[in-house]
Amino acid sequence: MSMYGRDPWGGPLEINTADSATDDDRSRNLQDFDRAALSRPLDETQQSWLLGPTEQKKKKYVDLGCIIVSRKIFIWTVGTILVSALIAGFITLIVKTVPRHHHSHAPADNYTLSLRKALMFFNAQKSGKLPKHNNVSWRGNSCTQDGKSDSSSITKDLVGGYYDAGDAIKFHFPKAFAMTMLSWSVIEYSSKYETAGELNHVKDIIKWGTDYFLKTFNHSADSISKVVAQVGVGDTSGGSTTPNDHYCWMRPEDIDYDRPVQECSSCSDLAAEMAAALASASIVFKDNKAYSQKLVHGAKTLFSFARQQRGRYSAGSAEAAIFYNSTSYWDEFIWGGAWLYYATGNSSYLQLATTTGLAKHAGTFWGSLDNSVFSWDNKLAGAQLLLSRLRLFLSPGYPYEEMLRTFHNQTSITMCSYLPIFTSWNRTRGGLIQLNHGRPQPLQYVVNAAYLATLFSDYLDAADTPGWYCGPNFYSTKVLREFAQTQMDYILGKNPRKMSYVVGFGTHYPKHVHHRGASIPKNKIRYNCKGGWKWRDSSKPNPNTLVGALVAGPDKHDGFRDVRSNYNYTEPTLAGNAGLVAALVALSGEKGGIDKNTIFSAVPPMFPTPPPPPAPWKP
Repeated sequence: MSMYGRDPWGGPLEINTADSATDDDRSRNLQDFDRAALSRPLDETQQSWLLGPTEQKKKKYVDLGCIIVSRKIFIWTVGTILVSALIAGFITLIVKTVPRHHHSHAPADNYTLSLRKALMFFNAQKSGKLPKHNNVSWRGNSCTQDGKSDSSSITKDLVGGYYDAGDAIKFHFPKAFAMTMLSWSVIEYSSKYETAGELNHVKDIIKWGTDYFLKTFNHSADSISKVVAQVGVGDTSGGSTTPNDHYCWMRPEDIDYDRPVQECSSCSDLAAEMAAALASASIVFKDNKAYSQKLVHGAKTLFSFARQQRGRYSAGSAEAAIFYNSTSYWDEFIWGGAWLYYATGNSSYLQLATTTGLAKHAGTFWGSLDNSVFSWDNKLAGAQLLLSRLRLFLSPGYPYEEMLRTFHNQTSITMCSYLPIFTSWNRTRGGLIQLNHGRPQPLQYVVNAAYLATLFSDYLDAADTPGWYCGPNFYSTKVLREFAQTQMDYILGKNPRKMSYVVGFGTHYPKHVHHRGASIPKNKIRYNCKGGWKWRDSSKPNPNTLVGALVAGPDKHDGFRDVRSNYNYTEPTLAGNAGLVAALVALSGEKGGIDKNTIFSAVPPMFPTPPPPPAPWKP
C-alpha cells in the first residue's frame, strides 16, 4: 500500500511502508544528503530558502506573487507609469481651464416647454400689489382696497389672491382647488419642477394663494364661525346695469366700482377645500417650519368649522349657485381629511376619511361614471387615488384596509374607463375624451384625468407593480401613460384644427381670449365700465398675450371659434390651468420620478417598534 503526499517541488512524494530502514538510518542518510547538496553551488532560489535573513544576497529580482521580474525593469515600469499619470493630469488641467464653447443640452420636450408657459398664467391672474419679478409687462397693481370698503366684512384686508378667469372676481372655492392641485403636483414631482427650472416659481404661486387664504378667516383662532367665500360679484341677470365684474369690461388696474365681500357661516365644501389647500401647501413648505405650522393650524381650524357647520356654500349664495355651484360636501370631507392626515400624521383624520358612511354619501358605491370625473366640484376620484397611495406604499392594514381597498378598486375602475377599448366615454373624431358629455368647456376635465392617469401609473411603477386589472384583463401601466399623452398632445396641437389650446405654445393658438386684461391695451388710457366694451367686441386679436392660458376648449365635433365674446370656447380658469400644470409636469422629462416619501413626512410609523427582548433568565 502506498500514499501520496504533495511534494512542494511539484512531484508526488511516495512513502513506502515496506521500507525496512529505521528512523536513525533515515536521519543519517538525510544528513549525508544535505552535506552533499551544500558541497555544490546552490542557485539563488535555494539560497533564499536555506540561508538566514542576514546571510541573503542583495535581491536582483522583485517577487510580485504571481510573477518574478527584474528589479530594474520593475523600477523603470513604475516610474514610467507615474510620469505618464503626471503628464495626463497636467493635460487635463489645461483642457479644463481653457475657455471653450459649451454644447447645449438636449432640447426640452413639449410638456416641459408648455409647463413653463402654463405657470405664467397665474402671474397674469394675480390681484393686489404685484411683486417686482411678476414678469407680465401688461399687468400692474389692482384692487388694493378689497375688503376695506365693505363694513360688514369680518376682515378688512382681502388684498391679493387670484382672479378666477377672464373677469376680476375672486371665487374661493375653485381657487382653493387650484392651489391644492398645484401643491399635490409639487409634492409628487418636485424633482421634475427643479429640472425644468420652475420649482421656486410654482412655490411662489402657491404661497401667493395660501397667504391670501389666511386672510379670509381668523387663522390664529382654534374655532371660527365665518369664512369669506368670494370678493366681487358678476350677476347680470334680469338686465341689471349695476357696474360689477361681469357687466363692466375693464382692466383690473382701472376698477373703481364697489367689490362686495360674501361670507358664509355654513359652507362645509368651501371650508374643507380651503383646509385641503392649506394642508397640502404645508407639506410643500415643510422646510419653512414656522410657515408650515401656520398653514397646518389654519387647515385644522377650517376643517373643524366645516364639520360643525354643515351645508353647501352655494346653497346660501345666488352668485355661487350661478357660477360655481357645489353639488355636495361629502367628497371634500374625504379629500380634506386625507390631506390633513398627511400634513399632521393624526390618525383621527384618516379614520374620518375612511369612514364607510362618508364614502357612501360621497358616491363611492354608486358606480356612476359622472362621479369618477375629477373637478373643482367633485374631489372623489382624486381623494380615492390619494388614499390608494397610502395602501400601495405603507399598507396600514386594520382598521383602514377594507375602505382603502375599496378606494383602490374604485381608482382602478376609473382608470379602466379612460381606456378607449371600454368605450365608457365618447370621444371626438380627433380623439378628445368627453368627460362632460359634449358640453362646453371640456378641457379642464381632460387635464385632470390625464394627471390622475399618469400619477396612478407612476404609483404602480414605484410599487414595482407592472399594471392593474380591468375585470379579468391585465393592462400595463404603459397604456395609462399613453392615454394621458394622447389627450395632452391633442390640447397642444395634435388635433383636427392643428391648434394649440394653450396660449403662446406653438404658432397657431387662440388670439381672442375672453380676458379683460389681455384684450385692453396698456396705453395709459383708462377705459371706464362701458368704455372697454369696444375692446370686448373688437374682431382684432388681443393686444396682450395671456401666455400659458388653457382656454375652455373645442366642442364635441372638434370645432373651435376663436371669438372673444364666446367664453365657452375662449375663457381660461384657475382650476383648468392648475390641472394643466399638474398633467404637464407629470408627463415631462423621463418616465416616473414621483417622490415616494415626502408626503409621508409627518406620518408616524404604521407599526410600533417591537419592545426589546427580556433580560436573560437567571436562577
